[in-house]
Amino acid sequence: MKKVLILCTGNSCRSIIGEALVNQYLAKEGIQAYSAGSNPGGRVNPNVKKVLEEEGAWKARYHSKTIDEVMKEGPFDLVVTVCDNARESCPMFPGGVKTIHVGFEDPDGKPYEAFVETKEKIKKELLPVIEKELTADITQKA
Repeated sequence: MKKVLILCTGNSCRSIIGEALVNQYLAKEGIQAYSAGSNPGGRVNPNVKKVLEEEGAWKARYHSKTIDEVMKEGPFDLVVTVCDNARESCPMFPGGVKTIHVGFEDPDGKPYEAFVETKEKIKKELLPVIEKELTADITQKA
């Protein structure tokens, strides 16, 4: 099982959406996601829960977490930052874990449609990148 850590600042919107969508759509590829925030807000935005429920991807275990909290789930094969603040404050990870950035605009404080749009962008733009990063070495060895 390959593990990816998705980071943003508040861990209330983008990173939670990314975690849920990776777990929904890439588990069959042997990829499992976790998320955390560099400065977590301590709550999941209610619109995130709603958009993920509509996608069939919401799980009760999704919650706002610190990086320290989620490190016990490692080691990670890939770290992805999804906001500029998290990219700038991204800590160094043990073992030289590859870190990439795929940024998305924060839907927090915007109408529900912005959350739907963010979910669709994450699905379209982030999932293929993670899949490519974490399955490339598997196919090269085959």
